[in-house]
Amino acid sequence: MKVTNFISMATLAIVLLAGTSSCNNKQKSAETLAAEEQASGVLEVDSLLSNAEALTDKKVTLEGVCTHACKHGATKIFLMGSDDTQIIRVEAATLGSFDTKCVNSIVRVTGTLKEQRVDEAYLLQWESQLKTAATGTHGEGQDEEAGCDSEKKARGETANTPEARIADYRARIAKREAEQGKAYLSFYYVEAAKYEIQ
Repeated sequence: MKVTNFISMATLAIVLLAGTSSCNNKQKSAETLAAEEQASGVLEVDSLLSNAEALTDKKVTLEGVCTHACKHGATKIFLMGSDDTQIIRVEAATLGSFDTKCVNSIVRVTGTLKEQRVDEAYLLQWESQLKTAATGTHGEGQDEEAGCDSEKKARGETANTPEARIADYRARIAKREAEQGKAYLSFYYVEAAKYEIQ
């Protein structure tokens, strides 16, 4: 009986040690990944977005899965991080356009992180463009304001019509101003200087 209890206790101790070792390895793995990211200088989309305010107007290198290339000349691509709530727009800028082979591939981009602010003045201008379009004159930038699905997802939008999108922005701006004292929304994107498909 004592031998059986001893064997049971020894087995339990081994299982517990193996479990603890496994947990430590997972933690080290996450720490190792963070260290590798820092050492290589390549950011994941999630890291870039969580540190965007501090990185604005700085040169960055990031890597993510390209989920979409804009159909109008592939001048923009969208890179996804850990899930579809972690998306950033990348503009071709001086590159002209991206290769459409980027879609569904891991793409590494080096460029400058930029901030676009949406405030009340921006929304009033958008409303003015909508009124101009309603009278039959096409305002410049109207297609951009229509917004593709990837752009909407990157901005966390759920509304479909321009009027509903504007109302949603106003509500989000009011909430941010009440919570943080900032009467605008910040959307980040990268102006690419170079890129490569991994």
